[in-house]
Amino acid sequence: MKHSRLPLSASLLRRALLGGAATVLMLGASGLAQAQNTLLNVSYDVSREFYKDYNKAFAAHWKKTAGQDVTLNQSHGGSSKQARAVIEGLDADVITMNQALDIDVVADKGLLAADWAKRLPDNAAPTSSLTVFMVRKGNPKNVKDWADLARPGVAAVIPNPKVTGNGRYGYLAAWGSVIKAGGTPQQAREQTQKIFAQVPVFDGGGRAATTTFAQRNIGDVLVTFESEVQSIVEEFGQNFEIIYPKHTILAENPVAVVDKVVDKKGSRKLAEAYLKYLWSPEAQEIAAKHSLRPRDPKVLAKHAAQFPKVNAFTVDEVFGGWKKAQAEHFNDGGVYDQIVVRR
Repeated sequence: MKHSRLPLSASLLRRALLGGAATVLMLGASGLAQAQNTLLNVSYDVSREFYKDYNKAFAAHWKKTAGQDVTLNQSHGGSSKQARAVIEGLDADVITMNQALDIDVVADKGLLAADWAKRLPDNAAPTSSLTVFMVRKGNPKNVKDWADLARPGVAAVIPNPKVTGNGRYGYLAAWGSVIKAGGTPQQAREQTQKIFAQVPVFDGGGRAATTTFAQRNIGDVLVTFESEVQSIVEEFGQNFEIIYPKHTILAENPVAVVDKVVDKKGSRKLAEAYLKYLWSPEAQEIAAKHSLRPRDPKVLAKHAAQFPKVNAFTVDEVFGGWKKAQAEHFNDGGVYDQIVVRR
């Protein structure tokens, strides 16, 4: 199917810039596409390659099933920054994040239903990933587990947990690994504090942290999503190794329709179809291609060699859910701020 590129309107461009958009992908057949056939997906920083491929597949699916061309716009940035941009007026038809908290804060402002996670399977998370380590070839610092990141002289590159889901997952994984190993909250705090005391740069997104580690050659370990490893190797070469710690956190990637926007634009049918198709076998295969763990058991089994079984815990399991974790650890004056202040 042939697609033509369409120019962004001045208002959409302004809003995209407001949201810190890094990528805009447009697919369509006419510059006169109506709002009902135009969709803006506001997403987290390292999902751009996946949605670039997914958008092509969905556009073909929509053309075949609905007989319409569509315009699919993308905005990417630090997940929490993206959520704030939507709250401040970025007209997202859908939001596709790497943590439920960033959708909850949009729901709290009345832009979408509070029960958004019940509208789709798997708590509305079509894919997942894990927090893992990337080390330089040969693993010169012999890093194997979270405790190794707390050793003197080991610098871990972790995005800023105050503004990025990637960073929050890294922080919670470091903390939760101690709890899962039978340690106390105080021991978890001490280990996490040691790790973050040695972080050389707090970037505002996962992609920026990758650049810091892989291109600027800063740090000994990159704490990142399993799904990011492939793109690192493709862009920067076979100079790195992936390490799976003994215990790590499961990063679920939830999605939701922004009710107030789609009802205003008349794009609800398209937005709901766009998200529902994420569970299709085709989309799940695209997810696996981009190292995102599929939810479809058959697709996951097909790629079992790519996704080793690990001891993964969830935010709900160890921290009582995202809202509780946010209030205790990441709100102003919370545990994270206390740890950083002591640096």
